[in-house]
Amino acid sequence: MLKSLLKHREALLAAVIVLLVAAIGSRTPSFIAPGNLVEMFNDTAILIILALGQMMVLLTKGIDLSMAANLALTGMIVALLNFHHPDIPVIALLALATLLGLLMGIINGLLVWKLGIPAIVVTLGTMSIYRGIIFLLSNGGWVNSNQMSADFLGLPRASLLGLPVLSWCAIAGLLIVGYFLRYSRTGRSLYTAGGNATAAYYTGINAGKMQFVSFCLSGALAGFCGYLWISRFAVAYVDVANGFELQVVAACVIGGISTMGGTGRVLGCLFGALFLGVINNALPVIGVSPFWQMAISGAVIVIAVVLNERGNKRKGRLILRDAALARQKLAVKP
Repeated sequence: MLKSLLKHREALLAAVIVLLVAAIGSRTPSFIAPGNLVEMFNDTAILIILALGQMMVLLTKGIDLSMAANLALTGMIVALLNFHHPDIPVIALLALATLLGLLMGIINGLLVWKLGIPAIVVTLGTMSIYRGIIFLLSNGGWVNSNQMSADFLGLPRASLLGLPVLSWCAIAGLLIVGYFLRYSRTGRSLYTAGGNATAAYYTGINAGKMQFVSFCLSGALAGFCGYLWISRFAVAYVDVANGFELQVVAACVIGGISTMGGTGRVLGCLFGALFLGVINNALPVIGVSPFWQMAISGAVIVIAVVLNERGNKRKGRLILRDAALARQKLAVKP
């Protein structure tokens, strides 16, 4: 039964999301109004993009806990640049944020790949470093909406075919990452490097290099989201997105991306993020304190990890059982 549920994780998540939306909508009809559903997806767009980056790191048996700090630092830098030089084109600031995020991803990747430091240790350290740099750059101050240009604030809110540009960014991210992982040689190598390091070695795939690549991609996506977050919420300060890395990891794990590497799909990543988006939007509607959101996310992570690991162990037992049966058959042959 468990194996069947894990095999159809995406379909199960989709059904749960639909049931949740329908249940809340039956109590509060405005919750399922088209405009609110669009806004709910828009609220989840940044989480989706960050989860895609985290997914690629998890595929290689790594983890990036510095994504939220990366986002906050790149967001603060572009906000300060916009404040002091409002004539800089927004597209240039967006490109700069992505490049700065890539640079931070390169730092993480090199420390993990070349020095062999565990990813969780590296990213915990760089998370604190990036937060400290934000404080030094801003002197602990804030950059508010009245200090940002109209163009800087307007890009994510611009509408295209009925959807905000922010939502289109998430859709584009899903399509690009999905194509990359499915059809590119490097994308397939991420799965091999995390799923079977021995097989990767004999096929000429450098598992450490693939982990480095995943950190670079994760950092670039976090930097890209740095601009999106600051422009959407119209404020930049030291603690922007503090703790949001928990939500990102939760979205991945709920979507079936294994923390042991080599397992996971973009569709699961999407539904994991949407599940959290629905939960976070539904809690205030049903009168649950938003302070419970972190606790609920943490509980969901634990449950999802237990399910994932039990599924992996069961698969391993089947392999061992089949091997034992094969040996027994050979032993009884005349």
